[in-house]
Amino acid sequence: MDEEAPKHTAEVLDELSTPSHVQIRSSSDLVDNVAHAASAEDEKRVEDGRDRMRRRTGYRQVRGVARSLTHTPWQVIHAIGLGTALARQGAGRGLAEHWGSLRYSQALAGNRGGYLQLSPEGRDLLRFYKAAQSGEIGSGFASLVAERIVRSRYPDHSVSLIPADIALKAGWSLRSMGKGPRPEPLQRRPHFFVEAWRPGHPSKVLLVASKGTHGTASQVHKQLATATAHVEAVHVGAHGAVPFLLVGTEIPAKESLAVHVLEAPAETVLEPYPGQPRADLDLVLEDRNEPADVNVVHERNNERTVPGFQVRPESFNWFSIVLARAEAATLMAFTGGGKPTAQYLTNEQGRRHFRHDNQAGTGSVRDARHRIHGIDFVGTDHVFRLNGNRVEAFSGLAEDLYKHLHHGRVSDYRADVHALRAQWPVSYTAKEWGPVSVRPDGSVMAIRLLST
Repeated sequence: MDEEAPKHTAEVLDELSTPSHVQIRSSSDLVDNVAHAASAEDEKRVEDGRDRMRRRTGYRQVRGVARSLTHTPWQVIHAIGLGTALARQGAGRGLAEHWGSLRYSQALAGNRGGYLQLSPEGRDLLRFYKAAQSGEIGSGFASLVAERIVRSRYPDHSVSLIPADIALKAGWSLRSMGKGPRPEPLQRRPHFFVEAWRPGHPSKVLLVASKGTHGTASQVHKQLATATAHVEAVHVGAHGAVPFLLVGTEIPAKESLAVHVLEAPAETVLEPYPGQPRADLDLVLEDRNEPADVNVVHERNNERTVPGFQVRPESFNWFSIVLARAEAATLMAFTGGGKPTAQYLTNEQGRRHFRHDNQAGTGSVRDARHRIHGIDFVGTDHVFRLNGNRVEAFSGLAEDLYKHLHHGRVSDYRADVHALRAQWPVSYTAKEWGPVSVRPDGSVMAIRLLST
């Protein structure tokens, strides 16, 4: 078959719904290679007259992690779409950016061994979107791997992934205030917070620093070395106590993808501060002005502050609300944005950008309803051409769950979605649709060929 010839649309949709494997690599050799890369980076900084980076240490190989992850390309696209739903922060961003993950519809395909790699179209896309592709594909796989690891550790919990920048903006300004460059630690952040939660119980939280590269494994080592500085910028509780994952996705041009992962195991629980009631997830938040510094205890219990972001124990209730409402905002943005999204964001997080319901280039959003796998979903759709044929893509949320979030009922949403966590269909296609992905948060992403 001619690799340069465009595929039939039906063939593309079939590939999007075909599960393939992605290698997961975690070893003591990876630990050593990352430590060596960090040391080399710091030596170079010293030669250039700069300080060494502040880094988290204590990372190790992930114990008990599976050697591979099995997903369809469409499930990866779904993860990318959720991860970027709030990134542009604007209902006026238009359909092109709302559906930015669709650029990867032909980028990934299974090889003869059943492992995912870049397709010929993905290699062509690489020429134009190299930085975006490595970052977004890397974050998609990082979220899937992190979710798998945390679910295995806490099987009686639900697991949510929240973009770190969105969560932090509720308490800190991440923008420069025009007084020169900000200290380096304030310019770095992890990619996600992962929250393991159960209704009525305090959440457990950890950090994920995500990287992606089209380079070799040695480039992954360098990226993960830098990632140790990204997780050092954020602390929940005492300095250095919050657990983290370092995840680097290797995306070779012509070989199968591999995800490299390390962890610093621990457990940080967002226990209410003594005398405080349980967190009210339905509480509307306004911006806080937290100090951008971290308390560090040194020799002889001497304490000093360094630049960074720290959620202190007396703010654990507040941060629990931040995480839950940022997840709600992500899901509402994924269904189409507008006012239902704005209610969950502070001004600094982008509330004003979502106050208008209409996206550029469309007359309405959240007006699409489809029954998939016997479940009613509400969301928005997009009709476009894929290799000359018309297709419809749909992103949405189960209708009952959507109603909860539309009306600001985060606690009700969490109670219901937690009860349903083991009941979602796992089929990769559905009647009258092509590829379908349904996630435990109740969101769906589906695509189908339309009759001409």
